[in-house]
Amino acid sequence: MLSPDAVAVVIPAKDEADRIAATIASSSTIEGVDLVVVVDDGSTDSTSRVARATGATVVRHPRNRGKAAAMETGADAVSAAGGGPRALLFVDADLGGTAVRTAALTAPVLAGDADMTIAVLPPQESPGGGRGLVVNLARRGIVAATGWTPTQPLSGMRCLTREAFEAARPLARGWGVETALTIDLLRAGYRVTEVPCDLHHRVTGTDRAAQLHRGRQFRDVALALARRGLWRAIPPRRPH
Repeated sequence: MLSPDAVAVVIPAKDEADRIAATIASSSTIEGVDLVVVVDDGSTDSTSRVARATGATVVRHPRNRGKAAAMETGADAVSAAGGGPRALLFVDADLGGTAVRTAALTAPVLAGDADMTIAVLPPQESPGGGRGLVVNLARRGIVAATGWTPTQPLSGMRCLTREAFEAARPLARGWGVETALTIDLLRAGYRVTEVPCDLHHRVTGTDRAAQLHRGRQFRDVALALARRGLWRAIPPRRPH
């Protein structure tokens, strides 16, 4: 497998005008990064304008299409930019100044020691309001499919070789993308490893909007597992 020569940062973003500039500035200082692409996934605020002013390449979806679509659009924008082979480093838009710490994900990929790395985050500064239902579902599915037990199966900060990314396309829809990426690459014989990263971002709370968000996550992860024949990993009843 050809090791990449550089790294392209891809940042899916929706309504992140307050944090996107800091995330771009921080991630652009990672050694080896020569391109930062922001995919504005149907924002209603000034995310695109702020991102362009910060120097990133910006691609905008006129309407929200979900994280998986944003990741694929970002990867296509990296290809369109030309240049040599690049690893793809996916960074959440709300990491702010801690985004530079995703550098730990790039080293094993650039060295040819891993095809995909996944960030393991420390306890966050603000506690989340979930009960772990979606995390447990994703973990059960990955174990059932591959025998590997991930620490944080829903972690969105990942670095992949271009070859690995293309092997996983088309990506699973919406919030099922991380779980499916792990399953599909491990099943195909690619090397996946977790890497501790001291990252901090906004956590989901306990209000109605947060509960609806977790419901959508559960739906998308369950759908990704079902489409991979992993019915037994899905609880017979959805959580209330």
